[in-house]
Amino acid sequence: MAFSGNAQKNIKESSENMPMISFTYGHYLPAGDLLKRFGNNSGIGGAFHYKLKNNFIIGAEGNFMFSRNVKEDGILAPIDSDDNGYVFNEDGQVAQILLFERGYTLGITTGKIFPIIGPNPNSGLMIKAGIGFMQHKIRIEHQLDIIPQLEGDYIKGYDRLSNGLMLSQFIGYFNMSSNRFTNFYIGAEFFEGFTQNRRGFNYDTRQTDTARRTDIFMGMKIGWCILLYKRTASNYYYN
Repeated sequence: MAFSGNAQKNIKESSENMPMISFTYGHYLPAGDLLKRFGNNSGIGGAFHYKLKNNFIIGAEGNFMFSRNVKEDGILAPIDSDDNGYVFNEDGQVAQILLFERGYTLGITTGKIFPIIGPNPNSGLMIKAGIGFMQHKIRIEHQLDIIPQLEGDYIKGYDRLSNGLMLSQFIGYFNMSSNRFTNFYIGAEFFEGFTQNRRGFNYDTRQTDTARRTDIFMGMKIGWCILLYKRTASNYYYN
């Protein structure tokens, strides 16, 4: 007679080493210098983390930021053709121009889970901090129109491309379910970017822009985690 049995890491009773990947969504409010340029935005991204048995976490994260809330709508003033603020295409028709916020953050993070709440020692209050890189710009879209002033490199004189060093913080709740399926985190996240305009010269203001900026995002973030550990199978044979 023979039979086999399965064993797995007992995350219900003990803290375990655990690699994981996460898919994230966040909604953020701007502050600092960024408040003058953009409104609320959203971010989607991903992360890889490794949780140690002592509940310390290290990892790498990235977010793609996007929004239609652009406040600097006067950047196209130099190519406005009348008092109503219209821009005309090469055929003399009113062009449809859309402005968007686009950007991203990349960083490495470290932190710890404090198992004061949750279903097992792997869950609880999570606090993280990180360092990385932030970039954002105004995306100018006019696909249905040909506008010579916004073709090729000319468009770079209006997009306000800015980037620089970034710091980040997160505080929230991390849940690692005992059945492996409901693994997530949710909480408040903050980004502080120390950026500078990389175009140098803005066509609308007709001057160089070398000011150093403090660009801040703050909001709520949720992540869905996929644990990467495998079940360990053990076979036992009896005669």
